[in-house]
Formats: sequence, C-alpha cells, structure tokens
Amino acid sequence: MPCFLPEGNLINTEENQAYINSPERLREAMRSGKILEARAQLCDRAHNLRLTLGELKAIIPREEGAIGIREGRVRDIAVISRVNRPVCFVVTDFTLDDNGEPLVVLSREKAQRRCREEYIDKLIPGDVIDACVSHIETFGIFADIGCGVSALMPIDAISVSRIEHPRERFSVGMSIKAVVKSTESGRISLSHKELLGTWEENAARFSPGETVTGIIRSVESYGAFVELAPNLAGLAETHPDAAKGMRASVYIKSVIPRKMKIKLIIIDTFGYSYSPQAPDYYITEGHIDRFLYSPQDSPKLVETYF
Repeated sequence: MPCFLPEGNLINTEENQAYINSPERLREAMRSGKILEARAQLCDRAHNLRLTLGELKAIIPREEGAIGIREGRVRDIAVISRVNRPVCFVVTDFTLDDNGEPLVVLSREKAQRRCREEYIDKLIPGDVIDACVSHIETFGIFADIGCGVSALMPIDAISVSRIEHPRERFSVGMSIKAVVKSTESGRISLSHKELLGTWEENAARFSPGETVTGIIRSVESYGAFVELAPNLAGLAETHPDAAKGMRASVYIKSVIPRKMKIKLIIIDTFGYSYSPQAPDYYITEGHIDRFLYSPQDSPKLVETYF
C-alpha cells in the first residue's frame, strides 16, 4: 500500500525537491501520477492557488483545490486556508498563461482522491495512523490523515482526563498519532486516548513520597481531581486555594492500582496557561482491537473495543 501522509511531510524531502525544481522531472511526475508537495503562495480572486516550482509558475484551479469543491460540498475556505502552507498535488498539464509564459497545472483534488481510494477507504477501526492537527474547535479537532483529507477527533476521545478545550492538548500543525474509531458512511472518526497508556503504565511514572505538578480539573466538596498526565488523575484533599484550571504542586500519599486511585495533598497552586507539548505515546503503529485501561484485577472495567 502506498504511504499517504499528512500534508507537509513530503515538502522538504530530497526526492520531492528534486522533482519540483526540475521541469523534466515534473513531466516525469505527470506521466507517472506521482504525488508531490510545494507551498501555496497566493490564492487569487478566483480562488485558484498559485505556486512556484523551481523557475516555473504553477496553478491549482479552484475546482481542483480539494475534494468536494467542484460539487459545492466543501466551502472555498478549504482552499483559501492553504496559503503559505504545503499542499499536495499531481501534475496534470503544461501550458501557457495569459502572458504567454510557461504554466504548470496541478490538481490537489486528484491527489486527495487517490489517497482516499488507495489508503483511507482501506482503513478499519483500530488502525493506528499518522495525523496532523489542521483545525481546532471547542468540540474537538480536525486532523489531516493524508493529502489534506480531514477526520474528526471529538474532545472526549483526546484523553482519559477531561479537558475544557482541545487547545490544552494540541496546536494547529502539530504532528500526532491517532487510532481509527469508526469509518461510517465514508467518514473517518478518530480517537487518541488509547495511545496514551493504561492506568498502570501512567501510574508507574509516579511514586508515593514524590512531589510533582499537575492540573486541577475539578473541585468537589470532598477534594480536587488533579491531572498528573493526560491519562491519569488523582484525588487531592481539599485546599482553600484550589480552583478548576489551576496548576498545582502535589505530594503523592499513595498509589492503589486495584482501585485506580492516587491520593494527593496539594502543596501550592499557581496560574496555568496552555502550552501544548508533543504527546508521549505508548502505541505508535500497527492495529489494536481492544484497549484495556483499567488494571486486570480492578473491579472497575474501563475498555475500548474497535
């Protein structure tokens, strides 16, 4: 199966640069249908994307800008938003512009369609794939899973620990891993939390007697839940300065695997500003049919089937 990656992965490779900087190799790419990448420099009034390939001017006509543009199923923002970003394409023609200068005609839509037919349509639930965060909403993120084709990752699928907004975990342009959750009606839905480790794997990073930092996710009458890692939280004793969304230094009193409990004491609290870091993954490739988050001997079963 060909390797179709999110846009931006090819642009700086030696092979891609060799193709886009050589008229002869661009013609070769046209004959073979090879997918290449370059940075879109301009979106003109007609919403055509303009690029430069070596010494040649190039254009991606509006209707070739993305799957669905021609039929009106996708808005023009899908094209406009690509300015100053890498775009994938196949070469479809060599012609002359209105001034009689050489012009290379490209199609992003054809590259995306090939990606769908040869890669995305063959994905099944449980497949672990590469993705790139392309857009962030309150309800989740949209991620490029190949040649600019987007899939949705709902906010509740990002991590076991609940968050207020996806920007706490991700930033636009961040390369991530994802697992295919569903493929209903040709639409790919993604999950992420299954790749961030089980309760035991995360808890193994912490020991009683340590003082570590965390994020206060909720404050209840009986204590505060503090996130120690995206897939791990503990319960701290009540503290007068504890408030949802604050960062805290916490002392670890005990770790109880069977009950999936970590008992904490809040030492201090301070402000928290978003600074998303690349996730730490326990699974980075392959396929998973079942993810068991809870310890084997825990009476509480937390699992995901794909």
